[in-house]
Amino acid sequence: MIRGIVKSVTEGLVKLFSCSGRTGETFDSREYMQHYGFTSRPLAGAEIIVINEGNHYIAVASEDRRYRLAVEAGEVALYTDEGDRIHFKRDKTIHIVSGNKLLAEVANDVEITTTRAVVTASESAAVTAPVVTANAETSCTVTSPLINLGGDRSELRALIDERLVAYFNSHTHSGGAVPDTQLSVGNVATTVVKGK
Repeated sequence: MIRGIVKSVTEGLVKLFSCSGRTGETFDSREYMQHYGFTSRPLAGAEIIVINEGNHYIAVASEDRRYRLAVEAGEVALYTDEGDRIHFKRDKTIHIVSGNKLLAEVANDVEITTTRAVVTASESAAVTAPVVTANAETSCTVTSPLINLGGDRSELRALIDERLVAYFNSHTHSGGAVPDTQLSVGNVATTVVKGK
């Protein structure tokens, strides 16, 4: 068994590695075996374990202490040199860190069952589907200055009915005149967005 330092790893039907070994020793384009269901491609400078039998050299494991994530006893983690990771933590928490994008491609159904769900987006959040159904047993709260019920941003429509129209048409500022332009429900609402 030889401890080496990776020079390169190339992909193919057979994954191959090149590395330096003991003093003055190098191995080029030798087979790199990995576990079923898992594959990785170590960077140059990573450590590698090479098994030797006669003239046959094969790598069976690699490690890179430069980027390895520290874990507690019993924990498991996948990690990359860029800082992305999937960390199976001891308190039954799975911590996923992606520095750019988390992408899931699912051919059929996605089902999530949980006690609480929170989505926080600093810029925007969108759901696009032919049919969207939201069922709230006790309450549904939407906090927004405008509710877009169709149309582009220049055609936003707000929920409104006769009560707000009457209030607007009769309001004054410190006892002054009422607005000289009167509103009607037809001006500001459609049957789609008219309140009840």
